[in-house]
Amino acid sequence: MDTVKTAADAQIEAQQARWQRFRDSRNTALAAEHGWLTLTSFQWLEDRPAAAEPAPGLWSTDGTTAFLTAAAVDGLTLMETGEPVDGTISAALADEESLMWVQYGGGDGRQVVVELAMRADRYAIRTRDSQSPVLTGFDGVPTFGFRPELAVEARFVPYPEPVDVPIGTANPLVDGIHRSVGELVFRLPGTEHEFHLHAEAERLGALTVTFHDETNGDSTDEWRKVSTTRPRPDNTVVLDFNRAINYPSAFTPYGTCPMPVKNNSLDYRIEAGEKRPFP
Repeated sequence: MDTVKTAADAQIEAQQARWQRFRDSRNTALAAEHGWLTLTSFQWLEDRPAAAEPAPGLWSTDGTTAFLTAAAVDGLTLMETGEPVDGTISAALADEESLMWVQYGGGDGRQVVVELAMRADRYAIRTRDSQSPVLTGFDGVPTFGFRPELAVEARFVPYPEPVDVPIGTANPLVDGIHRSVGELVFRLPGTEHEFHLHAEAERLGALTVTFHDETNGDSTDEWRKVSTTRPRPDNTVVLDFNRAINYPSAFTPYGTCPMPVKNNSLDYRIEAGEKRPFP
């Protein structure tokens, strides 16, 4: 006997299909040639020229500008133009900015990209190696199965003005700031109390929340984040925890990813979204 598909069944199937497309896009983005899975080092720059293994050349900063001194034989070329670095070059960034600055290695001289970054008002470099085992062995982030009941409606309560909240990051030497624009208020299945999560604004009015839950350190990483679309005219959004994702620091020790604000902790097991990428 054929089973009659209800409107609710069809809606869930459509949700699951959209989630699968999201997952496919997410895994494709992570597998980028010099993406987050390719980070292989993080080093602060000092005030005198010094080697910064594994990158060739001598690196330094005067506090406002970063400098790289290298010879053509070192094989470093500028990312933007492909010109060889032969002498001293410089670059200046604002806090939290990054620059894919130079590249070297491999048959085409492009295997490793050196990223210049300004974090906590200090210059650092990170190497991104396209032959990193984390990338070459990547076959997708493990996830929980799709849970339609964990796509909940939330009410966005904006603050009159954004509030900057000091936070930690994945690097204990780097402090961060969470610019809270308001709170997402919602309930989860089986609970009677409301949750209030601080939200940050993203492009085109979207919102992102970074959160802890009771799966952290067990089946999931220490914290995750989930984004919504722009709030509707009545300030409601769908907060879909099936789309909760890991920060780059879940895949590499060289991230400086922001921790959740103190109040963004759920006394609930969010068994949806991405799991820990490594057992």
